[in-house]
Amino acid sequence: MASNLKNLSDFSHIDVQSATGLKIAIAVSQWNAQVTGALLNGAIDGFVKNGASEDDIKIIHVPGSYELISGADMLLRDKELDAVVCLGCVIQGETKHFDFICDAVANGISNVAIKYNKPVVFGVLTTDTLEQALDRAGGKHGNKGEEAAITAIQMAHIHRSI
Repeated sequence: MASNLKNLSDFSHIDVQSATGLKIAIAVSQWNAQVTGALLNGAIDGFVKNGASEDDIKIIHVPGSYELISGADMLLRDKELDAVVCLGCVIQGETKHFDFICDAVANGISNVAIKYNKPVVFGVLTTDTLEQALDRAGGKHGNKGEEAAITAIQMAHIHRSI
């Protein structure tokens, strides 16, 4: 797998626009808090490094990744928001629960984006192990939270330009 060899959170190859003036919300799962806390820190850092004011970032904590769907929906009732980032972590277990949750969360988040015609970014790790999740939450493969922030900035600018 290519990700074994590199940090995936390298943005040197793209021109990231400024987050100054963007109104962003982050919904973050409390389940697997060691991972989601690191994703949240990465997302906040990604926004602030690119010009966002912490006052323009609203954060809500939801119980689990499945609840990110309704969390994003509630947040987008605020019509001033430019984008929502959903951060969570689902780790494979011994049952099919993993498959059902991952599928539902991916579909639910995309449905919320369509419902509100606003960027809703999927920052949910779906890994086989805790180690893989930590590698992607500030470990050797970068921070998917920061990647989600960069995606939200880029998509918010695209949405504003249309």
